[in-house]
Amino acid sequence: MDFERHCALIVEQTELLAGHLANGKDLGTAVPSCPGWNVGQLVRHVGGAHREAAVVARTGEAPPDDEFRDPTHWYADPDECTDDAVRELAGWIVDGAHDLAEALRAAGPDVPITMPIDNPTTRFTARRMTHETAMHRADAALALGIEYKLEPAVATDGIDEWMELGALPFHFEVHPWMRELLGAGRTLKYTAPEQSWVVDLTGNVIRWRHSDEPTAVTVHGPVTNLLLHLYKRSDAGTTVEGDKQLLDYYRERVSFG
Repeated sequence: MDFERHCALIVEQTELLAGHLANGKDLGTAVPSCPGWNVGQLVRHVGGAHREAAVVARTGEAPPDDEFRDPTHWYADPDECTDDAVRELAGWIVDGAHDLAEALRAAGPDVPITMPIDNPTTRFTARRMTHETAMHRADAALALGIEYKLEPAVATDGIDEWMELGALPFHFEVHPWMRELLGAGRTLKYTAPEQSWVVDLTGNVIRWRHSDEPTAVTVHGPVTNLLLHLYKRSDAGTTVEGDKQLLDYYRERVSFG
């Protein structure tokens, strides 16, 4: 999936998220997949992430302070959740998404940024914000009882990104206990009609590849359901064959977003 498509998806997914805010009372709804947050706080987090990423696109570095990344100090008072307030919040996140997309397009995909990955550029920012937005839209949809749909190509790209980020070597430096995952015979597979992903824990680092080879445990499901499973949002629509204990251990130790 190319840079321009990611820029467009940031706006598309944000507009869909804004559309989930059907009425004022929704803002105070608890978000089970983000413990301690309500829908209003979740939306402010997304809008804040977009504004921070726009600064990254323009300067190469994140701003020193960002009150939205941890929005727990915000509270959606039911008495203040008027239709006008909801429309204002919805407009605010859509405006931020458009500004981010414009900043990324103006910068182009190859501007260096500060991130703990090899050769990080604004291409990474566009992809990361696409899937940050899509996953938090899932959080809102699940909290509000709204059906969540995602294009298979977007979900497939989301799993690819999740695999890449989950296998970064720096995780072992930050969380040395992740090395305990490594061991003989430890392989996992996530398989959908569109693609299969194998996580290989048998070496001295975490590796992944597209493959349909036999593994110790396999998770089957539609690609969007697999994405939600990986992010620990929902196990609906997935089935497991093989070493479930290994799967649970992996999900406990590898967590992202």
